[in-house]
Amino acid sequence: MEQHTISVLVENRFGALARIAGLFSGRGYNIESLSVNTTEDPNRSRMTIVTSGDDAIIEQIDKQLSKLVDVRKVSDLTGHAFIERELILLKVKTTSRTRPEIIQITEIFGGKIVGVHPHELSIELSGRAGKIEDFIALMRSFGIIEVARTGRVAIPRQPGPIS
Repeated sequence: MEQHTISVLVENRFGALARIAGLFSGRGYNIESLSVNTTEDPNRSRMTIVTSGDDAIIEQIDKQLSKLVDVRKVSDLTGHAFIERELILLKVKTTSRTRPEIIQITEIFGGKIVGVHPHELSIELSGRAGKIEDFIALMRSFGIIEVARTGRVAIPRQPGPIS
């Protein structure tokens, strides 16, 4: 089953997120990642939902989402050019011996050290999901203490909305 990135434009109303999450859980669809925030219009929010399914399942999700009262637009960005990013905050164990290597890897990945303690570093990194996964894999050998991820946010690469 292919992973899909779905952009949903909704009215900022009480319960909109709960209704959308309920639609997924009620039909047995999994949300792998969910990110929500206001758009350029303070009356609307954009939800970026990452889910998996074949074409028939994704078509059903699209149709069911479009029927919800607060939903203004649903776009499956998969198969179109789109920009995606994810943010991670990661704490990793460190020693005087491993600290330079961790800092070097962080810099190579375009991350920032945002906290320094005698036995750990806190790191901020953003990028495509694959980049985040690669970074986590490298940090495992040092001993990851804690990870917090935002989930994917995405917009179409082309000017104007995707229908």
